[in-house]
Amino acid sequence: MAAIGVIALNTFRESLRDKILYNLVLFAGMLIGLSVLLADLTIMEHHKIVADMGLAAINLTGVIIAIFVGISLVNKEIDRRTVYTIMARPISRTSFILGKYAGLTLTLFVNVAIMLAVFLVTLWFYRVPVGLALFQAVGLIFVELLVVTAIALFFSTFSSSTLSAILTLGIYVIGHLTTDLKRVAGKSGNETASAIMNGLYYLCPNLESLNIKGPAAVGIPVGYDYLVLASLYGLAYAAVLVTGACFVFQRRDF
Repeated sequence: MAAIGVIALNTFRESLRDKILYNLVLFAGMLIGLSVLLADLTIMEHHKIVADMGLAAINLTGVIIAIFVGISLVNKEIDRRTVYTIMARPISRTSFILGKYAGLTLTLFVNVAIMLAVFLVTLWFYRVPVGLALFQAVGLIFVELLVVTAIALFFSTFSSSTLSAILTLGIYVIGHLTTDLKRVAGKSGNETASAIMNGLYYLCPNLESLNIKGPAAVGIPVGYDYLVLASLYGLAYAAVLVTGACFVFQRRDF
């Protein structure tokens, strides 16, 4: 556990140094641009769009961090050859992967917390009501980021950074279209295409189940049973992927 904590802390520090400040500047710029665009809208439209676009900005920025930092967690150590030094120490490969994942999870948590604070200040400035629904949406956004990070980490254990990014982005997009894939597969007359779409439906995470930004933007919270089940689903999927990453990395030759 001590080794995991050390690796997680080092990963957190490195991520902050390399990426996070730039993403926070981007997020702030998006909010400032949003305020200009909304100047002439009515009160109700103004409130809804500020909330909706703010949640979308948190989600988008977090996904960018999760993918592009996640794919470099392992490959950066290999490219720098620091992985050989780490492996020479009494640190298991499983601890290495778990520490990397925990470090990026901490990075994402801090990043989302800061963006949420900026978002809440923006809502206060525009006198937009803040209810439970907004915090529920941000909570599920964070769970989605944990899943995306796990996907990126899994692919990074056996493929290049470029291929890992492409595969992770592809699964992220498909993950928001799984319900549509199932519906199209049922209507498809081509058995091969139907089998492929059904396979993607069952293999890829249903990320759309973690998306409640629409209802949250108009102040409609979801039930606690849905919130718990959706969170458990996302965490379970992430746990399976991290376990798979540990399994693959354990058998990789250096």
